[in-house]
Amino acid sequence: MSTSLQNIAIGVDIGGSHITAVAVDMDGHRIISGSRAESTVDNKAEADEILTVWTDTLKRVLRGIQIFNLRGIGFAMPGPFDYVKGICLIRGVPKYEKLYGVNVGKAVSSRLGLPCDCRVRFMNDASSFAVGEAWAGKAAGSRKMMAITLGTGFGSAFLDDRIPVVEGNRVPKMGCVYHLPFGNGIADDYFSTRWFTSRFVEVTGREAAGVKEVAGEAERLPEVLDLFTEFGTSLGAFLAPWLKRFEAEILVIGGNISHAWTLFGPSFENELGKAGCRTSVTISELKEDAALMGSAYLFDEGFWKAVQPALPLM
Repeated sequence: MSTSLQNIAIGVDIGGSHITAVAVDMDGHRIISGSRAESTVDNKAEADEILTVWTDTLKRVLRGIQIFNLRGIGFAMPGPFDYVKGICLIRGVPKYEKLYGVNVGKAVSSRLGLPCDCRVRFMNDASSFAVGEAWAGKAAGSRKMMAITLGTGFGSAFLDDRIPVVEGNRVPKMGCVYHLPFGNGIADDYFSTRWFTSRFVEVTGREAAGVKEVAGEAERLPEVLDLFTEFGTSLGAFLAPWLKRFEAEILVIGGNISHAWTLFGPSFENELGKAGCRTSVTISELKEDAALMGSAYLFDEGFWKAVQPALPLM
């Protein structure tokens, strides 16, 4: 491990029911081996219990770090969230509601007893995934990129020179696509796990726990394989106009559904080709680590200065 002063940042990924935290060597663009700590979280618990699990997890990472080497702690957080002030705004959904109105940044800082020059910063989780890919992943050599995560929900971000683009005529409102109309609803209804599980019931009459199970059935049931073709075709038709408008050089795909790429990828790429979209497509190798890298990158001061105007619009 390098010992240059303040070369380490902690990256944190807050999932629906878990927290993962790692120490990142900012000079080496890498996660420090052996620094990972993970915990499951009861997202319906009281605020105090949730914060205790989060800070206990962070303490395990901090044990392996000289505190004077630490620049700060960056969180990849689902919204709605005030990413500038560090205040949770989640309400009306059955996860983390008890954190509504809590200043997470101050709570974490005081519970950990961080020195005053050690900051806690926040960014949207889908943006963090994209930034991690642009800094240390598949999009590191590209200027204009889009990243999507396909899982419980449909995450997305557009980046220009590593900075999320959240306004202007090149991207949708908020710089993401989940809320855009598609089919009989919005994109999030179609490009997420629940589309697969509900369509699986329609074609087989049976329930499936998730996309992994659906993918397993695709090998022996042509009608289930057809679901993946349908998914890829729809996703290609939906994304192609935005990829072209943004002039994205590369699209990076992550999330649990990306593991089924061999099943939906051909129809997806075929649809992009039919639309005249020349964006290259790749599957994330960093996977969940991309959001951890992206949240740690909030402590690259050049990036932090450039990204601040975008944070209130995420």
